[in-house]
Amino acid sequence: MSGAIVSAPAPGAMTRLRSGLGHISALTRRNLLQIRADPDSMFDIVLMPVIYTVLFVYVFGGAVAGSQEDYVQYVMPGLMSMMAINIAMTAGIGVNSDFKTGVMDRFRTLPISRGSVLMAKVVVETGRMAASTAVLLGMAFLLGLEVRGGVLGLLAAVGLTMLFGMSLLWVSVLLGLALKSPQAVQGLGMVAVLPLQFGSSIFAPTSTMPGWLRSFTEVNPLSNLADACRALVNGGGAPTGSIGVTVAWAAGIILLAVPTAVTLFGRAGR
Repeated sequence: MSGAIVSAPAPGAMTRLRSGLGHISALTRRNLLQIRADPDSMFDIVLMPVIYTVLFVYVFGGAVAGSQEDYVQYVMPGLMSMMAINIAMTAGIGVNSDFKTGVMDRFRTLPISRGSVLMAKVVVETGRMAASTAVLLGMAFLLGLEVRGGVLGLLAAVGLTMLFGMSLLWVSVLLGLALKSPQAVQGLGMVAVLPLQFGSSIFAPTSTMPGWLRSFTEVNPLSNLADACRALVNGGGAPTGSIGVTVAWAAGIILLAVPTAVTLFGRAGR
């Protein structure tokens, strides 16, 4: 009888893929159960779209566009990108809070892929983002939004917003992994988000802005996203330039942020 030790064959790619999807599914269910146990955590995705819609349309509508009806057509496609970035920033706070409670340390001791923990978080937050966008569009229709670009144009605008929102979710996860407290994640997130939101074409045309600010808005990815969604919803033709720039930004952020986040998550001794 031979005393040689025969190693078990390494699992194949399909086996690893099925295992990874199973981990993501189980962890996504865990995150959804957390939301069911704490329904108050859904207040932001329901109330923020309502508050923002009413405030921006009725406070700025007459001054910017001459009437609330015209401003609805201008601002609502842009507000989708604003809601996406706001929801995305909450993901990092959740990740950081999970480290404080020790849940993440427990996950890192389990025989599961490290990326599945973060991927499950992004999946659930993407669902919250979709729900927030649905509430926003519901309010927009109540205020008279007309989808002049047709249903396909509206779906394309929503899909583009969700894609860019997912890339921002990974940026938020990175902040949650890199910073020491939820307060720091929220504070730095706000500092980064405010110039991007208000230094863009979301709320007003950029033609009256000073030159230095207009130069910033031209490279601001939120301006490209808002312009693309506005053209798709209002029937201005497919803005291939703005769509291409937005997709390139989203792909670049995801390619850089995902491996960096997985590496940070596996780092010992936070």
